[in-house]
Amino acid sequence: MTLALTDIVLTYPDGDRTLTALDRVDLTVEAGRFTAVVGPSGSGKSSLLAVAATLVTPSSGTVRVAGRDVTGLSGAARTRVRRDHIGIVFQQPNLLPSLTALDQLLVMAHLTGASPRAAALRAQELFDAVDLRGKEHKRPHQLSGGERQRVNIARALMNGPEVLLVDEPTSALDHERGERIVSLLAELTRRNDLATVMVTHDLATLSMVDTVLTMTDGRLSQDTVAGLVP
Repeated sequence: MTLALTDIVLTYPDGDRTLTALDRVDLTVEAGRFTAVVGPSGSGKSSLLAVAATLVTPSSGTVRVAGRDVTGLSGAARTRVRRDHIGIVFQQPNLLPSLTALDQLLVMAHLTGASPRAAALRAQELFDAVDLRGKEHKRPHQLSGGERQRVNIARALMNGPEVLLVDEPTSALDHERGERIVSLLAELTRRNDLATVMVTHDLATLSMVDTVLTMTDGRLSQDTVAGLVP
C-alpha cells in the first residue's frame, strides 16, 4: 500500500466544546489507484486531505506514506515527506505570477538539490505528459484556466511522489475543461503508479475514478454512494 490512514480521529477545541472533524476514519489507497471523496461542505473532506498530506497531525490514529509511519514525525521531517513523497494539487493553482511555467517546476526540483540538467529534463517530460509542450515560457496570465491547472498538476509531480492529493481540481473550470483535468489525473495515476485521492463536488467525473467514498459528519464510508457514479 502507498497511503494508509488508520482509525484517524481529528478534534478541535470549539469554545467549551470539542469539535470532531474526523471520526475514526480508515482509508487505504494502493499504487495505481484513483479514489474520489465526495460529501457536503463541512463534512471533513478538507481535514482528510490535510491529515493525509501531513499538514495536520491527527489527535489519534496512524498515517503511513509509502510504507512509513509518518504520524509522529517532527515538523521538519514531515516537510521532507511532503517534498519527496507527496504531490498536492491545490484547488487554485497559486502559481507565482513572475515565474514562467517552466520555472514553477524548477523551483520544486531546486528544493531537493536536483541538478539543473536533470530538473530540466524532468520538467520537459511532465510538460509533454500534461500536453503543455510549447507553453514552458508562458507566465500564468498568458495561460488559460485549464492550462494553469495542468501546470499545477505537473508541479505536484515534479519530485516523483508516490501519493497525489487533489483538492477540487475542477471548481474553477467549465464542464469540458474539468473533465479533461480529471481524465488527465486518471491517466497519470495509472502511468506513474500513484496513489491518488481527489476531493470533489463534481459528480459528473466520478466514472473516471476507481473508488468513490462519501464523507459525512467526519465519517468516511462507501455504502452511501450508490447511484452517484453516472
